[in-house]
Amino acid sequence: MIATLRGEITQIEDNAIIVETGGVGLRVFVPARARARMQVGEATMLYTHLVVREDSWSLYGFETQADRDLFVLLLGVDGVGPRTALALLSGSSLDAIQRAVFGEDPDLIGRVPGVGKKTAQKIVLYLKDRLRPADALQAVAAMSDADSEVLAALTALGYSVVEAQTAIQALPKDAPQDVEERLRLALQQFGGK
Repeated sequence: MIATLRGEITQIEDNAIIVETGGVGLRVFVPARARARMQVGEATMLYTHLVVREDSWSLYGFETQADRDLFVLLLGVDGVGPRTALALLSGSSLDAIQRAVFGEDPDLIGRVPGVGKKTAQKIVLYLKDRLRPADALQAVAAMSDADSEVLAALTALGYSVVEAQTAIQALPKDAPQDVEERLRLALQQFGGK
């Protein structure tokens, strides 16, 4: 019904933003990663999905069409509602979710707060046949065993999955494959030398 939204951000809330367009302020629930980059007074354009329930209408917005499409796919998973799908997109990047799905690694998805082990397994099984092959080619760079261990260590230290992946992706190409050394180099990305 409402596919895109363009307007000025007039307020940023805990889990949503208010976008004014045509004199109307619309509350749009957005992933935390996107919300952290937004500022009051700036113009925004979001790809949206309207969830209509008996007692409410809720608008969800995303910076890219791919994020919105993944959100809609996640809503098809048994036991995954809009809040859980939004939490997953807030705590993990599209690339990470694709890697988890194509690598059949539900533990990566299960690290996101609000997503249990069984739900993570359902998500991987459901999305495996529904994500396009082009998505698979982009996400094929499956994480090495060493990087998976580094990711687990970083999330255990309190970093989000997105922060951990960003640090791992920033490692030099010639970095040693030793887990401890890769972890030390990843921690340097956070300033903890």
